[in-house]
Amino acid sequence: MAAVRQQHKIFRAIEIGDGRDGRWASYARPLWQEMEGLLTDEGRTGRGADRVRTLFRTHMPELVPALDRLAGQLDRPGAEAFLTHAALRPFSRSCTQIGRPGSLLRNYDLPPEQCEGAIVSSCFLRPVIGMQDMLWGLLDGMNDAGLAVSLTWGGRSAYGPGFSILIVARYLLETCDTVDEAVDRLRSLPVAVPQNLTLVDPAKAVTVYVGPDIPPTTAPDACAANHQHLPVTDEQEQAMQTQERLHAIRAAGTDVAAMLRPPLYRTVDEQGSRTLYTAHYRPTEGRVTYYWPGESWQQSFGDFTPGSRTVAWDRAAPA
Repeated sequence: MAAVRQQHKIFRAIEIGDGRDGRWASYARPLWQEMEGLLTDEGRTGRGADRVRTLFRTHMPELVPALDRLAGQLDRPGAEAFLTHAALRPFSRSCTQIGRPGSLLRNYDLPPEQCEGAIVSSCFLRPVIGMQDMLWGLLDGMNDAGLAVSLTWGGRSAYGPGFSILIVARYLLETCDTVDEAVDRLRSLPVAVPQNLTLVDPAKAVTVYVGPDIPPTTAPDACAANHQHLPVTDEQEQAMQTQERLHAIRAAGTDVAAMLRPPLYRTVDEQGSRTLYTAHYRPTEGRVTYYWPGESWQQSFGDFTPGSRTVAWDRAAPA
C-alpha cells in the first residue's frame, strides 16, 4: 500500500529594480552556497573566468553594467563567472508550451527543490517580469514592449561552449521589442545545450530550436515539448511523453484548463519531477497569471504585488 506525504513549494514575488539597492543581493546571497556548486571547473579558474567574461561582453554588451553591479553586490569568489551563465554545468527541464499572437502559455516541470520559485519584477534595462532561475536568468517572462518568451529543454545530450538558455531569455527580453528582432538576435548567441524557445508579440508567435550543434531553426508551429528535429526514441517517449504532450497541446491550444490536466499536467515521476506551475502571459496587456490546481496568482506591470504563496501537493510514496 502507498503512503501519501505532502510536498510543498513556496513561490515568492519580489521586486529588485536595477540591482543597485540591495534587494537582489538580499535574495541571492542565501542561495549562493547551493548555486556555486553549479559552476564548472573551468569557470573556477582565472583563465576560465576571463574566457566567459569576454564571451559575455562580446555577445551581451548591453547587460555588462548589470552584470558588474550584481557581481559586486553578491561579492563572492566566482560570482561574476557564475552570473555570465557561460560556465554552468548542463541542466535540463521538461516543459510544454504554446504561443499565439499576444498569448504565451506554458507548464514548467522539475523537482520542486531544484526551482527557485521567484517571480521577479526587474528594471535592468527596461521593465521585465518573469520566473527567475540561477539568480537572474529567466525560465519565462515578458517585457514592457509586449514580447514574451519561455523555454523547454530540446531533449538531446549535445553540449558545447555558450550560454545557458536562462540568460538568453533574459537578454532577449531586455533588448528586443518584437519576435523578429529576438529571432535575429538568436542567430549570434552561442547556446550551450539544445533548447526550444517560444516567443510571442502582439502580431506573431514562433518556436525556435537552438543548440550548440545547430543554427537557430524555426519549428513547424509555435509549440514545444522536449524534442527538436530528430526522431524521438521509444525510450525517450516512455520517460518523457514529449510527443504525447506536444500532440495534446496542439489540440488544446491556449487553454489553461487543459494545462492543469494530464497528459500536460504531470504528477511526480521516478526522478521527483512534476509540473510546478502553469504560466499564462498576456504581454500586450502587461499581465501574467500563474496557476496551480485550484489556485492562481496574477501579476502585472501596473500592479506587481510582492508576497508569497505556498503550494502543496500530495504524492504517493512506498509505505
